[in-house]
Amino acid sequence: MAQPLFPDGFLWGASTSAFQFEGGYGLGGKGAATTDRGPGRPGIADNRVASDHFHHWREDVDLMEQLGIKVYRMGFSWSRIMPDLTGGPNPEGLAFYDRLIDRLLERGIEPLVTLYHFECPQVLVDAFGGWKSRRMIDAYVRYAEVCFRHFKGRVRRWVTVNEQLIATAAPDNTGDRETDPRRRQRNTYQMSYHVAIAEHRAISALRTIDPTAQIGPVVSLQVVNPFSGASADVLAAMNAEEMMQNYLLDLSVRGEISPYARHYLEREGFFPAVEPGDVAILGASSPDFLGVNYYFSSCARERTEPIRFDRFPPWSGGDFELCANPTLKPTRWMENGIDPLGLVVGMRKLHDRYRLPMIVTENGMALSETLDEEGLVHDGPRIAYLEQHIRAVKELVDEGYPVFGYCVWSLMDLCSSHQGFAKRYGLVFVDRTDTDVKDCARIPKDSFWWYRDVIRRNRLPGGEA
Repeated sequence: MAQPLFPDGFLWGASTSAFQFEGGYGLGGKGAATTDRGPGRPGIADNRVASDHFHHWREDVDLMEQLGIKVYRMGFSWSRIMPDLTGGPNPEGLAFYDRLIDRLLERGIEPLVTLYHFECPQVLVDAFGGWKSRRMIDAYVRYAEVCFRHFKGRVRRWVTVNEQLIATAAPDNTGDRETDPRRRQRNTYQMSYHVAIAEHRAISALRTIDPTAQIGPVVSLQVVNPFSGASADVLAAMNAEEMMQNYLLDLSVRGEISPYARHYLEREGFFPAVEPGDVAILGASSPDFLGVNYYFSSCARERTEPIRFDRFPPWSGGDFELCANPTLKPTRWMENGIDPLGLVVGMRKLHDRYRLPMIVTENGMALSETLDEEGLVHDGPRIAYLEQHIRAVKELVDEGYPVFGYCVWSLMDLCSSHQGFAKRYGLVFVDRTDTDVKDCARIPKDSFWWYRDVIRRNRLPGGEA
């Protein structure tokens, strides 16, 4: 018996990010970015070549067409479009994205463009500290307005910021080199607040520049299960979700902060500095949809020790303690285990809180892979992972939740933020290593052909269409 179809018009897609995929460091007028990690990563690939999409983009679009995706969730490199402090656009940078987007549209693939995916122009960090300064708000809005005007009519859906949780907490992304743990944590919340102001101003700008386009944030979905049935552990899990996800989305979507989040931030001395007029800005706009990135769930228990702020924020501190889930088995790269039902749990919570249409913008499984003797990659575990999670998406759709698309992470192998090319998510193998760029040849894996068949049939395997 055939599996039921997905709805007509369901957006099957695949995702990448500019800093992990594009390469082209210093080419076409591109400026430096915080994510252009070079020396200091011995034995690990940097982002200066990455997957060399800068030189392979035509071939890459051909592969997208062969795969059959309806939407390509991609990113712009801010520092390629605006490489200096003038705020003026770089014609070569815009021309690169013109060629790419025009080719996508010719092939019937919708570009879903992320404006900010971890990459912060280094010149803005050097000039005034990046997101620590309110000057960054104006810089972001200026960048967004240039993109909205230039690509009006061609880009119908925009993402404001990808995973603000990581975008504002990781020093490698923000350029914040504060060494005092509490001050670093306070900086994180101040940067997050500035991002929210920038998002709302950008949304308002899009409403004026291109009222037909849609825009929304992408969240790193935090599904935090309690370690036990004890109420203290249940409350700890609630606190973790509140501060690792809802606090950020409440600002991005509702323009407000929940009572618990306000209490925690004021208690710890982390409440951000605000200015007159901010309330009006935060309340003047709301997004059209939510993008959802999900890989695995988490687990939390009651915190019994004092809060520590000397570890990577925001996981380092809070009224909770993250811990291993004893019911899930970790893999080498999926340290929290694999939990497809967590996607259902998390997206139902998002809908109940925000009542917005949703698209899965990232979902995938990391493996360590090399070509076999025949020059192929047989990635059965990835196929099993994708099937389980697509089945979870189908459950949501069948129950009536407004999920309008699903994008695999990632279209092809990318340069992982910390593990280079030892950690691969792609449907397409990129033939390079951390120490040898080779020619970055593209070789579809078994999962590529499997996903192509899912898209063609608009259903999961299981009987004939």
